[in-house]
Amino acid sequence: MKALEQAAAVRRGAGLFRIAHRGLVAVEGADRVRWLDGMVSNDVAALAEGPERSGCQALLLTRQGRIVADLQVLWREAALWLDTESGAVAALMERLERHIIADAVTLADRSGAFARLGLEGPAVPAILERALEAPLSLAPDACADVRLAGVPGVAAAYGWSGEAAFQLFVPAEAGESVAAALGEAGAAEGLVEAEAEALEILRIEAGRPRLGADLDESVLPAEAGLERAISTLKGCYTGQEVVARLASQGQVAHQLVGLSSEGPALLAVGSAVRAGEQRIGEVTSACLSPVAGAIALAYVRRSHADPGTEVSAGGATARVVALPFVAGGS
Repeated sequence: MKALEQAAAVRRGAGLFRIAHRGLVAVEGADRVRWLDGMVSNDVAALAEGPERSGCQALLLTRQGRIVADLQVLWREAALWLDTESGAVAALMERLERHIIADAVTLADRSGAFARLGLEGPAVPAILERALEAPLSLAPDACADVRLAGVPGVAAAYGWSGEAAFQLFVPAEAGESVAAALGEAGAAEGLVEAEAEALEILRIEAGRPRLGADLDESVLPAEAGLERAISTLKGCYTGQEVVARLASQGQVAHQLVGLSSEGPALLAVGSAVRAGEQRIGEVTSACLSPVAGAIALAYVRRSHADPGTEVSAGGATARVVALPFVAGGS
C-alpha cells in the first residue's frame, strides 16, 4: 500500500507506525525537576504521576528565544523523559550538559532501550482498549504504565496526525510481539501498518511543524504557533524574556502557514515564496495529500499570511490556507 493510500486509511481508521525518527533522553537525579524547569519553556514542576498532568510539550530555546529543540516531556517515577527527533539527541545532550553546574542531575541516551510504536487515527482508542483489555483515559501529552501482550511499557497521549494518537514505549526486544498483538487487536477496526512517509503526509496535513524541517534556531515559538508549549505562569527559563516581550507586543514578523498549490506538482522544500516579484518566505515541508492535493508548510511575512492570499512557490501558483489542512478528531 502506497503512502498516500496509507495516510487515507489512517484517517478512516487507524495506523500502526514503527517510530524510528524519535530519540529519548532521560534526565535523572535529585535536582532533575528544578533543573529542567529552569531550562525549558513549559511548567515541568507541575508534572505529576497520573492521567492528567504526567506530560507536556516544551521547547528548549536560545537566550534569544529561538528554538533549539521541540520536546515531549514525560514524568516517570525516577526520571523525566525527553522525547525528540533522533537526529537532535546528541546536540540536545551536549547543550543541556553545559548547564549542569552543581546540580544533582545526570543525562542518559535511552533511545536504544525501547522499541517505539505509534498508533494514530480515530479508531485508536477502541484498538488500544482491546489490546489492554481495559480503557485508557489520558489527558493530551500525559503518560501511563501499561501492559501489552504481557509486556510492560509506557503509553503517552500524543502524535502528529491531529487524530487520536498514542506513543508506545516497550522493551526493545519485545517490539515485534507487541506490534503483532496490536495488529490483531486492530484488525476489525481497519488498522494498517504504515510507513514513515505516510506519517509525514499526516503531519503536514495537520499543520504540525517538525524539528529539522520547520523548526530550528532561526524560528521563534510564536512564528510556529507553538504557544501550547509555553507556560506563562512559571518562573525563569532560558529565552523567557524574549518570549514574554513578543507575547506583550502581540505579533511577529513571520508566520507558519499552509500553502495549497493550484496544480498537481509537489511544492519543493526550500523554494522561495513570492508575492509578485517580492520574496516573502520559504517552503519548509511539502507533500502530496490524498485529501488536499499538493500542499506545503511555509514561513511567510505576516502581512501576507491571511488565508486566500495568492503567492507563487517554485514557479507554481498557490494560495495561503489556514492550518490545519485536515482537521482530525483528537
